[in-house]
Order: sequence, then C-alpha cells, then structure tokens
Amino acid sequence: MLEPESYLHGRWIGPGAAAQVIDSPVTGAPIARAGSDPSDMGAALAWARDRGGPALRAMGIHDRARMVKALAAYLTEHKEQLYALNPLTGATRKDGWIDIEGGIVTMATMASKARREMPDGMVHLDGGVERLSRDGTFLGRHVAVPLRGVAVQINAFNFPVWGMLEKLAPALLAGVPAIVKPATQTSYLTHAAFRLILDSGLLPEGAAQLIVGPVGDLLDRLGPQDVVSFTGSAATAGRLRAHKGMLDAGTRFIAEQDSLNAAVLGPDSDTDSPEFAQFVKEAAAEMTVKAGQKCTAMRRLIVPEGRVEAVIDALSARLARARPGDPADRETRMGALVSRAQRDDVRAVAARIAAEARQVFAGDAADLPEAGAFLPPQLYLCDDPDAARVVHEAEAFGPVATILPARDMAHAAALANRGGGSLVSSLFTHDPDIARDYVMEAGAWHGRVYIADRDSAGEATGHGSPLPHMIHGGPGRAGGGEELGGVRGILHYMARVAVQGSPRMLTAVGGEWVPGAKERQGPAHPFRRAFDQIGIGETIVTDARQVTLEDIEHFAAFTGDTFYAHMDEAAAAANPFFPGRVAHGYLLLSFAAGLFVDPAPGPVLANTGLNALRFLKPVSPGDSLRVHLTAKRKTRRTEDYGEVAWHAALRNQDDEAVAEYELLTMVAVSG
Repeated sequence: MLEPESYLHGRWIGPGAAAQVIDSPVTGAPIARAGSDPSDMGAALAWARDRGGPALRAMGIHDRARMVKALAAYLTEHKEQLYALNPLTGATRKDGWIDIEGGIVTMATMASKARREMPDGMVHLDGGVERLSRDGTFLGRHVAVPLRGVAVQINAFNFPVWGMLEKLAPALLAGVPAIVKPATQTSYLTHAAFRLILDSGLLPEGAAQLIVGPVGDLLDRLGPQDVVSFTGSAATAGRLRAHKGMLDAGTRFIAEQDSLNAAVLGPDSDTDSPEFAQFVKEAAAEMTVKAGQKCTAMRRLIVPEGRVEAVIDALSARLARARPGDPADRETRMGALVSRAQRDDVRAVAARIAAEARQVFAGDAADLPEAGAFLPPQLYLCDDPDAARVVHEAEAFGPVATILPARDMAHAAALANRGGGSLVSSLFTHDPDIARDYVMEAGAWHGRVYIADRDSAGEATGHGSPLPHMIHGGPGRAGGGEELGGVRGILHYMARVAVQGSPRMLTAVGGEWVPGAKERQGPAHPFRRAFDQIGIGETIVTDARQVTLEDIEHFAAFTGDTFYAHMDEAAAAANPFFPGRVAHGYLLLSFAAGLFVDPAPGPVLANTGLNALRFLKPVSPGDSLRVHLTAKRKTRRTEDYGEVAWHAALRNQDDEAVAEYELLTMVAVSG
C-alpha cells in the first residue's frame, strides 16, 4: 500500500493516526494511506522564509530559469515512474500524458519564457523609463521584485502533477518558496513527482515543501507577503476568501474554480463543414478525456437550432466508442472517475440536469463493476435553455454535457454568458466577422476564447488545453484568477514598485543602463572584448563622418529607394518635415555601423537585430554624423556566448540626436 509523505522543514513525515484510506477507482480495493498529522506550520513557514526565500533571491532571474528548466529535464528522464502510478488515479496513459508531460512542458516553457522575456538580473523591468523632469535628471521606472513570503499552493485531484508544476514553476521563477498542498485522493502521484524534484538536488533548501493531509493553522500564520493559489470548488474557494486571518493580513489570493465552459457551433458551420466535424470531435474528447474531470471541459454545447439533431447523432456515434475500462489497458479509451464519491456526486448533479433537460445519449453501463468509479458518457438536450437554471449553474464534474439550442449568435453569446464566468469558451466558425462579434459579446465573461476553424485545425491544441503562454483563469464563478500567461503568471509572486531617481540610480537598481547615467570608456574597443569583460555603461564615441549629396544619390541608385525627399529638392522643401533633400534613414544606419564596427575577427559573433529605431531629426547634405555606442544590457544565452544590447545614439555636428536604436550582438564568453 502506498503511503505518501509530507515534506516539511527539511524532513519527511509519514501518514498519521487519522490518515485517510484511498480506494482504487478501478477495483475499489485500498491502494494508499495518506495524511500526515498536522505539523508545526510555524516551523514550515520559517524554513521557507528564512532559508528558501533568501537562497532563491540570491539567484538572478535567469539563474532560477535555468534551475527550473533543469528540473523539467530531470522529470522527463524519470517520467515513467509517474506513469507507473498514473492508472491508480483512474486515468489512461493518454490522460496521464496531459497531466505528467503536460506539466513538465509547462514548467520548461515558463522557464524559457522567463529567459527570453525577463532581464538577466535581480529585478524584472516592467515597462520603460518615464521622464519626470525637463532635463531628464529625475526619472521613474516600474520594477518587480520577489515577495518576501511563501506561496501556498492548493491543488485539485484531477491533475496531481500538472497542477503542482504549473504553480510551482512561476513561484520559483519569481524567487518565492512554495508549500504545495495536493488533494489527498491523488496525493501519492504528486508525492512521487515531488520526491523526484527533491532527489534532483537542483533546489536550494527550503525552496519547496509538501503537505499531504491537514494544513493545521497554516492559513492563520500567513501575512501580506504571502500568496495562496487555489484550484478546486467554488465552495472551498469561498471559504478561503473569507478566512479572517488572510483577510486581516492582506494575503494575496488566486483562485481557479468551478467553470461551466461553453462551446459554440457557429451558424456558418454546416454539417458537411470541417468546423462541424471538429466541433463533434472535440466535444467527444472533452467528455471522455480524464473521464470528463477537467476544469476546462465542455459542459454546455450551444448549437444552432437547425443542427441540434445532427449534432446529437454525430456526437452519440463518437461517444458510443468510448466505453469506460481499466486505464492500465492500452486499448482503453476512457478511464474511471477518481473515486466512487466523485462518481456519486456526478450522478447527483446529472439527476438535477435531467429535471430540465432530456437525456439523448447514455453510454453502455452494463458489466461495469459497481466497486469501481466507472461512469459512461451522458448527453442531455435542454429544449428551453432560456428558462433553465441548473444547466447554467451546476457543474457535473465528469462525462456529462448538455446541448443548448440557439436562435442566432447573439442568443448563443447570451447563453454562454449565463454560466456566470468560465475558464474558456470555444467557437467553431470559419467566418471572421462571427468570431469578432462573439469575442466582443462574450469575451468579458470568459478567461480564454478558443476559435477553431479549418485553418488552425492541424496545429490547434483544442478547447480544453491551457497553455503556459496564455492566462489560465476566468472571471466570476471561475474565480477571477489568471494563472500562467507567461511572465504574467510569474508576476503574481512579485511586487511591483515604482522607483524614482536619477539615471545613475535607475541604472544601478535595474541593471540596465539608462540614458543620462555615467558613461565610461573601456580599455579597448568593446567589439574586441568578450561578453564577460564588457561593463554596463561602457561607451565609445566614434569619429565624425560628413554626409554628402553624392552619398545620398549613390545610395538611392544602389538600393532603388528614390523617394522624393532624397531626390527632389523642391518637393522635399514643400514637405513640413524636411528642410530640403535629406539623407535616407537607412543610409545613416549604414554609416553608423561603419563608424563603430571593428572589422577584424574577434569576440563579436553576429549582429542579431535592432529594436526601437527612431529617426529624430533629418540629416541634410553637409551635416556630420557620429555615434555614441553604450553597453545597455547583457544576457547570458549559453555557456559559450551571450547577448549584448547596445544603446546607439546618432548625433550631428551640433550634438543633436538624429536617430536612436538598440543594437543586439552575440558575443563570445572569454576562455
């Protein structure tokens, strides 16, 4: 029998006297004892705050991202240990792939996005520099710093691995230690994944802890620097929101809860259209994958009135092939619910739905063992969705869905919104106007709108797949939270602060050179120096080059850019932006490169692009041009090279700025 343990203040704690016995959802036989006696939560919080937090904050953002990416790689190497336990939850291997490998991919993707989109430093720069004074000696900038508390992460039973990893990754990336609280029913699988994380040796002490069972007085001990992130029922979320200790302390709270997600078949989607076929295929999958136990599953299928019977026939034919069975059998297409109690809950809600809708399909329940938690798919039709209440308010968290006929798209959007807020709504249409109008009508009520059509069908991940790039959450009854979403998910565990001061001070705080801060000349041309030898603020000022009329005409003839402002004196002078013929902007960039580039082979490996190019003042024939090139930002990309961002300022003979941009170069590391 499995005995998942808690891991608190540096030690493993086995099941206590009041541990819960977990029965197999397949056979009904006991498979685990789970639930440690309440531990010293003060010691657990101190372990996180005094050890884990300082250790994580001592690392830069990219150091933490490399750590999280390495964790994902380690879990990938050992994933079969998790797949071995997966059938005990009632899930097939395909179901487990979403949970296990989906969680690992989410963790790896979040780490990669942190390295691409966040600075290689100690703070996150949230937006650009704000000029707060006339001469630019007083500036402001928003930065995000790690919270000084603990992330308490309470997860649901249906995704014991993904649920942990999709919360743990953003917290670690932010530099905040986590205490993970899985649902007891599937805690043995979470425990196995957590033990792998600790066995990797990649996390500093105190960075992550695990509670299997009661949390004791943990919530009473939280403060304003702590975060509670919850996935589960609306009833439990409501109790957590109202917890007096958390309210009084101002503890941050993020919830992802009940969701009556709606899928809409567009009126343009005829029965022979690819969108109709995709709608039916995805609806069947959403009802049967994880036996319908997905917070993003389709619960309400909104269909044009004239296509209701066609949808019933097509969907019933697919559902008939999804008879529940032993999830350990590779041929099984649909597993069991997580427990008999969960099965009974779904049956009870389905009975309430049946009071205002009629059942149009019921899967074969013959010979399914009552000792297991098997439940075949059930499809209902609500003939009067406007008068109905239960279908818009009660979620059967299993293989149950209800078809709602819609008169038109306005009616469809109104029905979708009757759910009171969802994690996701999908629309199956090939008409861009329908898609635009639906987003405008329904977008405010749904955290994500998935638009499916033939153009994206080959690569689309489907209605029920939260992706780390996009927010996962929704308004209203869905909880109001917004997990994931790339850097947005990380910022839940950081504090945004407005920093005001001189360019020199903002440079020191943000680790990125701010114009107006001190410039210094290095011991050699910066392009002759390795990545680790270049200092932020290091600057070269080039010699000047005069721009002639011959240069302008040669560039025009050579490139074919004979725009009148470069070639016609009268026409250029008539333009309010130009004094007469002027140099091409791209000619100026070419001259600038010629002024600052060192031509010999050296540490600079490649010019990979430029950002934020602005032409500020025209350059006339006879004007001179020089460049101030300053090392603005450095980002280590691999062991062998890093990216240096240079602030390039082009100035004329009167020291007036004529152009600015950010130049990106890849530079080798010394040695």
